[in-house]
Amino acid sequence: MNKVVFVTGGSRGIGRAIVLEFAKNNYDVVVNYINSKDKAMELKKEIEDKYKVNCLLVRGDVSNEDDVSNMVNKIVDKFSKIDVLVNNAGIAIDTLFDDKTVSNFRKILDVNLIGTFLVSKYVSKYMNSGGSIINISSTNGIDTNYTFSLDYDASKAGVINLTRNMAVEFAPNIRVNSVAPGWVNTDMNKILDKDFANDEVNKILLKRFAEPMEIAKVVRFLASDDASYINGTVIRVDGGVK
Repeated sequence: MNKVVFVTGGSRGIGRAIVLEFAKNNYDVVVNYINSKDKAMELKKEIEDKYKVNCLLVRGDVSNEDDVSNMVNKIVDKFSKIDVLVNNAGIAIDTLFDDKTVSNFRKILDVNLIGTFLVSKYVSKYMNSGGSIINISSTNGIDTNYTFSLDYDASKAGVINLTRNMAVEFAPNIRVNSVAPGWVNTDMNKILDKDFANDEVNKILLKRFAEPMEIAKVVRFLASDDASYINGTVIRVDGGVK
């Protein structure tokens, strides 16, 4: 029987790469989405045609407790278990400091931080010993270089702290780790101002942004038996930064 992985925000970007990486390694995959139904349907077809594993789509807002409960119930009804959870869903609303609002700040925290907590709480009830939770944070949660994203940065710092606390809470049966990517070639980052993007590339020792699959491979490693003694850890994947 295949292992089952649940990836939140799994229809696009890093999430999509994570889903594909698990699928090609014979995991049955569950893809959460909220607005990108067409992308999710395309991904499901690709997975089932190419990798011959099961793919379940579950629509829901990770910051809404009823949605989370319903999604987890659907997964358990189909697969009876969840072996791996990847908390990838996240949002950013970058603005000048004076333009930031309390409502947007709360929205970012609700999705990025509280969503990670909620999904982990409900999924953990159906994880057997040997389960793994991987939370997608960011180097922005470690470094503080961009005031225009301070709300996002604060949420991702919270994810790192939450990771360490959940590793304690779920020990010894479930391992909890975090991956903190730097700049990644996603659709969102392809519209960055060219001068800004070039400046950021010049700070990276490898002189390029990561590809989504490079993040995905680290996530799958952390979920695998090869990482069986890695717990409560944050792994930076940023190409090395000056």
